[in-house]
Amino acid sequence: MSLHILVTGGAGYIGSHVCVALLEGGYQVTVIDNFSNSHPEAVARVNKIADGAINVIETDLADEGSIDFIRKEIGGRPVHGAIHLAGLKAVGESVAKPALYYHTNINSTLNLIEVMRMVGSNTVVFSSSATVYGEGNKNPLTETALNYMPTNPYGRTKLYNENILRDLYIADNDWRIANLRYFNPVGAHPSGLIGEDPQGIPNNLFPYIAQVAVGRREKLSVFGSDYPTRDGSGVRDYIHVQDLASGHVAALQFLHNQSAGCSADINLGTGKGVSVFEAIAAFERVSSRTIPFEVTARRPGDLAEVYADVTLASQLLAWQAQYDIDQMCADHWRWQMQNPAGYTG
Repeated sequence: MSLHILVTGGAGYIGSHVCVALLEGGYQVTVIDNFSNSHPEAVARVNKIADGAINVIETDLADEGSIDFIRKEIGGRPVHGAIHLAGLKAVGESVAKPALYYHTNINSTLNLIEVMRMVGSNTVVFSSSATVYGEGNKNPLTETALNYMPTNPYGRTKLYNENILRDLYIADNDWRIANLRYFNPVGAHPSGLIGEDPQGIPNNLFPYIAQVAVGRREKLSVFGSDYPTRDGSGVRDYIHVQDLASGHVAALQFLHNQSAGCSADINLGTGKGVSVFEAIAAFERVSSRTIPFEVTARRPGDLAEVYADVTLASQLLAWQAQYDIDQMCADHWRWQMQNPAGYTG
């Protein structure tokens, strides 16, 4: 019997790629999504890529009423775990609307816990973030970094959710928890059928670069060129979304293979930093397009350099990233070219 996994936020950028990886791994998948920042077309394309039949439960997991609704929709089907990706994720928006972020991101986790209890499942892989690490930590960032003081409400909701899940395990050692701390997901499925489709102005570097390359935006703003890095621009650890998706499957397998409950915090990155100027050059190489940009002032709170120590992921999950920055750019560009206006184009 194949294992049945709930994927909250499964129609989103990361969620859609995780669903492909699960289906290709022989899992059954039920997506829980309210489509507030995603599109049903993503699920249809996942089914096309993986020749799957995803069950979809359309509801807002942050609303208390969703608990009984989800339970009824699942019916008597056994559930063998959940990958929890649902939530709001824009740093700037979280600063402007902190109450919205606390309500949505924390309530969705608490409600998922109740759903899991009702269906008799105790395995959760949580979509966390490198934003849980505060300033003053040394690179590469390890899971045992000393300073956990996120600089924005989005990051704090991720850290609070990690704490909720860790406390859940402390109270009941039957739970199996993995907090996966993402660094910077980029790229798309090699088919070009699914990828990142940000609503409005992109908040992240690569979607913005891609929209400049395809002509949707005039130029890119580079926030600061006077950092103490090799070329003066900020350095980040970018990970291909396909690698990130395979990391979730590896985390599920790790949890299911444990003889008892456990709780683990695990970085998912490449362990290498790429600067903004290097990212622009890579995208220009693979797209044969010039990316116009202007250097502007640093953004408050931005760090000069952030990249992961991925030793623990290798040890616990037998996982490591496979794709380099050129492959990330090539796949992202293919998605952008085939879907210049995203899923609605």
